[in-house]
Amino acid sequence: MLPVKRHQTVGVSVGGIAVGGGSPVVVQSMANTDTADPASTAQQVYELAEAGSELVRITVNTPEAAAAVPEIRRRLHDRGCAVPLIGDFHYNGHKLLSEVPECARVLDKYRINPGNVGRGKKRDEQFSTICEIAVENNKPVRIGVNAGSLNQELVVAKMDEAVKTNRGIDADSIIDECMILSALQSTELALQCGLRKDQIVISCKISKPTHLISLYRELAAKTDQPLHLGLTEAGMGMKGVIWSAAPMGILLADGIGDTIRVSLTPKPGGDRREEVYAAQEILQSLGLRSFAPSITACPGCGRTTSTTFQELAEEIEKHVKRKMPEWRQKYAGFEDLKLAVMGCVVNGPGESKAANIGISLPGTGEAPHCPVYVDGKNYTTLNGTPAELAVAFKKLVDEYVERKYAKAEAPAPAD
Repeated sequence: MLPVKRHQTVGVSVGGIAVGGGSPVVVQSMANTDTADPASTAQQVYELAEAGSELVRITVNTPEAAAAVPEIRRRLHDRGCAVPLIGDFHYNGHKLLSEVPECARVLDKYRINPGNVGRGKKRDEQFSTICEIAVENNKPVRIGVNAGSLNQELVVAKMDEAVKTNRGIDADSIIDECMILSALQSTELALQCGLRKDQIVISCKISKPTHLISLYRELAAKTDQPLHLGLTEAGMGMKGVIWSAAPMGILLADGIGDTIRVSLTPKPGGDRREEVYAAQEILQSLGLRSFAPSITACPGCGRTTSTTFQELAEEIEKHVKRKMPEWRQKYAGFEDLKLAVMGCVVNGPGESKAANIGISLPGTGEAPHCPVYVDGKNYTTLNGTPAELAVAFKKLVDEYVERKYAKAEAPAPAD
């Protein structure tokens, strides 16, 4: 485990999920369906929750979307899904929450962007309205500052001040300063509206990884509110994952961050759950949490001209994902399971012995046998086609999980 000393923050409960206060870092995601369509939105929220998202945010941008929220909650309840729902409000949140009180009641948290709740005097009035509704319904809020929708009146004032005082500060630094100032001023206003400290989460999100690091380090030094961590937009595929993992890994290693989202851009028709898996992998790679069995796989080299080890590693990864819902119901602690699929004799036996279950496939010119190690000991040797190897190795994994991680049965009631 990473020897991280966590930044001390206030604890906030979001629909029964603890955020901050020393609790484990929470994974969250956001649906990209039309919230006014309760069937598709409830289905995607359910899929995200099944993938391991502990909080799910949905867009609430129209009266139709606000009116659909209770139906979404009902559909999730009917499927046994109690994942907390967060309402994402921009521009008209004060109106929607006021006009659709059932939406305000059903949501587990409100996200407020102080940069677009209004202009001038109306900004504070409309921000306060949302906070007062949160107080009435005993709901937490996230004060989410974004660089792309920052309060421009504040930015202009700070730019003018920098020129007049000849501070020698660049535009990016002024933006960072304004983001933190907006978050802290909005937090103070929320407290004045009656919200408690244990009802407020803060974020200052930007798309530049290096700025995210400096922003959150400074923010953590100035507040003890729980911090939501993530880039505003990370991008697609490998780029999105790496740009998210680099700054978040550094901040989490610093002990900063109480809940995270990896804001990946999916391919058209792509799997929204990828952002959940990415967030889980970041936390698991740092030893902060365990979500699923980890699979060590050989990267391949000139010794591994066969693709068998790649195909087997891919099949085992798919198998684990398929089995996760069942394993969550039946077993405890299986998330710490370590598997290894290795491609030649150089590192194969050693990595396989270090895993709970590992298989060392033959490299080019090696004997066509596949020793399997279980808890460091040579357990058996497999032979056969790639398909036969996959079937046999998956069977060994399933048997190991069943044998080692079975939940203890509750004691029978006394006579």
